Amino acid sequence: MQLAALPDGPGKELVEATCVACHETDIIYSSNGYTHAQWSYLVDGMIDLPDPLRSNILHYLATSFPEKYDRRPKLVDGEHKVTFLEWRVPTRGQRPRDPLMTPDGMIYWAGMFGHLIGRLNPKTGEMTEWKLEPGTYPHSIINDAEGNIWYTGNHNATVGKLDPDTGEITVYPMPDPDALDPHTGIFADNGDYWFSLQHSNMIGRLVPDTGDIRLMDTPTRTAQPYGVEVDSKGMVWFGYRGAPYIARVDPDSWEITEFATPMSNPDSHSGAYFNRRLSVDSNDMVWYVDSGRGYLGRLNPETGEIKEWLTPNGPKSHPYAIEVVDDVVWLNESEMRPDVLLRFDPETEQFQSWPIPSGIGIIRNMRRTHDGNLVFHQSSTNTVGLILIDHEADWVPGPYRP
Repeated sequence: MQLAALPDGPGKELVEATCVACHETDIIYSSNGYTHAQWSYLVDGMIDLPDPLRSNILHYLATSFPEKYDRRPKLVDGEHKVTFLEWRVPTRGQRPRDPLMTPDGMIYWAGMFGHLIGRLNPKTGEMTEWKLEPGTYPHSIINDAEGNIWYTGNHNATVGKLDPDTGEITVYPMPDPDALDPHTGIFADNGDYWFSLQHSNMIGRLVPDTGDIRLMDTPTRTAQPYGVEVDSKGMVWFGYRGAPYIARVDPDSWEITEFATPMSNPDSHSGAYFNRRLSVDSNDMVWYVDSGRGYLGRLNPETGEIKEWLTPNGPKSHPYAIEVVDDVVWLNESEMRPDVLLRFDPETEQFQSWPIPSGIGIIRNMRRTHDGNLVFHQSSTNTVGLILIDHEADWVPGPYRP
């Protein structure tokens, strides 16, 4: 690994020797800098360090990389209330992501760097983790009608199925050597599993009854298909992270229609970040986040009309996750510190926002629950959580992980 030069000071050698075991030290520069308490919370989610090693590393980080203020968010007040419940997951440094809640109220997540699938009972705090094959790097999960949890093996070119009742894991390798990185998956009403393959520039469908996998290249070769949703007509929608399009796939004909999204100029999408994730409302309007420009957008599939709204913290806010709950749009501004949760009312076209309590990480995906709430995660801080919308819990949450 190539190291970024760290500033001199007591503890520099300890950071170089310890942090580089898992990641390059330039990641420290790409963070926003934190208070001592924030560095402590962040590091403790990665690794269990003994003292005085821990104390010396934290002192160096807090002194050399203190909190900056240029990414502090502008918050928008409003009449709605949310309650954040967060739990730290057991395996440190696993970078949990893409949680979901099953009909029985359990919260599952993908522990990407821990090569595992986890489950939380929010009422008791009990957690279970199932280890996957080393090198899997599960990126996203979704549950099927039978209660199985399906995951994408982002680094070993697989899709997998976990039966939580038995612990049995079934693995489906990609049939094409060019299909390297299954990314995000979703089930259609007929039980077919559709998924994106980001850097392979492919979309795929797996038929669970037969195990048959069909793959297709995206028409746009820089597409990097990312988020995926299914509308009420059975059409499958993909957001393109690497190009200014949203794609619709007809599951019967496999015809792909690409809808262009705004691109004001060639330099408008720093880092070539376009449309990461999307969600569909009850009228089959497709909502998306344009991460590179800082916009929330809505596509009308019938007319092709697109309407967009700049998020409160502007072009560099990097909206990332998005979900529609009862036709209200929820998203986040991932470039802010703390990370910001946004509520957008399509009728009034007004935003409201809240800081995420453990907001020194990033929400990469949010999912609505069967009872109208949201589940979320903070990969960097090793937490998963539940957002209660406009009400308090009618149960006592299980113990939190400090």
